[in-house]
Amino acid sequence: MSRKERGARAGSAVRFDPTTLEIYRALYTSVAEEMGIALRRTAFSPNIKERRDYSCAVFNAEGRVISQGDHMPVHLGSMPMAVAAALHAFKLAPGDVVALNDPFAGGTHLPDVTLVAGVFQEGIGGRKRNGSSSRPLFFVANRAHHADIGGATPGSMGMATDVYGEGLRIPPVRVVRGGVVDEEMMRLVLANVRGAPERRADFEAQIGSLKTGAARLLEIVERRGSREALSYASHLIEYSARLMRRAIAEIPDGSYTAEDALDDDGVTKGEIPIRVRVEISGESARVDFSGSSAQVSGAINAVEAITVSAVSYVFRCLVKGDVPASAGLMEPIEVFAPPGTIVNATHPASVAGGNVETSQRIVDVLFRALSKALPDRIPAASQGTMNNLTMGGMDTRTGAEFAYYETVAGGMGARPSTNGMSAVHTHMTNSLNTPAEALEYAYPLRVREYSIRRGSGGKGKTRGGDGVVREIETLAPARMSLLADRRARAPYGLDGGEDGQAGRDFIIEPVGARRRISSKGNWQMKAGARVRIETPGGGGHGQLDS
Repeated sequence: MSRKERGARAGSAVRFDPTTLEIYRALYTSVAEEMGIALRRTAFSPNIKERRDYSCAVFNAEGRVISQGDHMPVHLGSMPMAVAAALHAFKLAPGDVVALNDPFAGGTHLPDVTLVAGVFQEGIGGRKRNGSSSRPLFFVANRAHHADIGGATPGSMGMATDVYGEGLRIPPVRVVRGGVVDEEMMRLVLANVRGAPERRADFEAQIGSLKTGAARLLEIVERRGSREALSYASHLIEYSARLMRRAIAEIPDGSYTAEDALDDDGVTKGEIPIRVRVEISGESARVDFSGSSAQVSGAINAVEAITVSAVSYVFRCLVKGDVPASAGLMEPIEVFAPPGTIVNATHPASVAGGNVETSQRIVDVLFRALSKALPDRIPAASQGTMNNLTMGGMDTRTGAEFAYYETVAGGMGARPSTNGMSAVHTHMTNSLNTPAEALEYAYPLRVREYSIRRGSGGKGKTRGGDGVVREIETLAPARMSLLADRRARAPYGLDGGEDGQAGRDFIIEPVGARRRISSKGNWQMKAGARVRIETPGGGGHGQLDS
């Protein structure tokens, strides 16, 4: 097709066709997926390359999400707020890339750094040509968890009591201008993190991923014309909203409440309750977290973006079939999270664990509430924690700094008709483990045990999945941080099913002495010491036949 013919097509009315809509759903989703593949293949850190702790998405010119890759739910539901913050701060020109991680300006927690770029007719690496539009056709964004972003402890997931102690806080700033990396800004960032060469390489991988996404979007426009491509992007958002309304309509009208709690905040003792009321009326839902705990001193506060992300995930699970992961999913849902609470913390709260621990508990309490409306569809509680482990120090083999971060899998909750799976990441995390070979190659660490924690899943008509045992030895002195939960209050069973077993954590000294440690804290490890994590099992579902 000639440029003249494409221009004529772009200027004509676009007729809606369901088959074409499905084609565009696949096209836009494939763009986000390919961005993720490019990021994974070019990243340097095992956390991104092996664990796949990243997410990618495509947005329209108004900053509304069109499609997302099958990546991390906790990233994807919250990324629209980061894109909105970037677009509020800057009018992006061709070749510009904005970075941010500020939890109080669209971010989640500091290690998750989001990059945003506009997609112009020239892509994101070119400059505006005479006669070309300065208005972007799309925006592309990715978010990656960097293994360190500064702060008091290696891995930036320690027990700070405010956001300043957690690491480098980046408001929306341009790290690429007109296709050229801003070296002054990059030097500022890299001077405040551990393992700067690895961080630099991961930033470059993120930038390259955006270029991949822009190129693929422009190929779609080149083939079909901008009017049709943008029109069907809007249709996808509307289609997602219709599917979500239909899913909500299948929930009986009413008000459903539930309560769950985090074990503690790592600073003071005592449970941190989260309460929810889900009100269903026809095709709309209101999710109200009034009555939840006030924000706390420890690092488990969740910002509003995290809470919205968890709500989006839960309701998306209720949609039958393959639903486009677009902005339309949240149109029929209202979320009320009172400011200053554990589910909508305000500055300068510490938030490292809100993204990884509190998000999981929000999912648990939402499913518990919805189980009263849909008892034949809702699973028992999964492990309810990401078991965040970080270790860092000086690699005595190379003389270089290292920072290792990993989440550890556990048991999935039993479903009404099917057993829960064992040793998997569930709900708000969709990451993998770090393979022992990759871990031992990259860091002065050794995996001493990695096994299924047999019998840790709750009994019932269907059983909860079992957790895992992961024991890691450090070969050099290191600072270790653990940020986990479900060590006191176990994952709940449903409909008479038993609870899963709570998790346990230990340090094993070089001389063999073994001591149990709390689930949140920082420890200095001697060379030869081990940390042993026994993760929770999922809850059971239904009473066992007598």
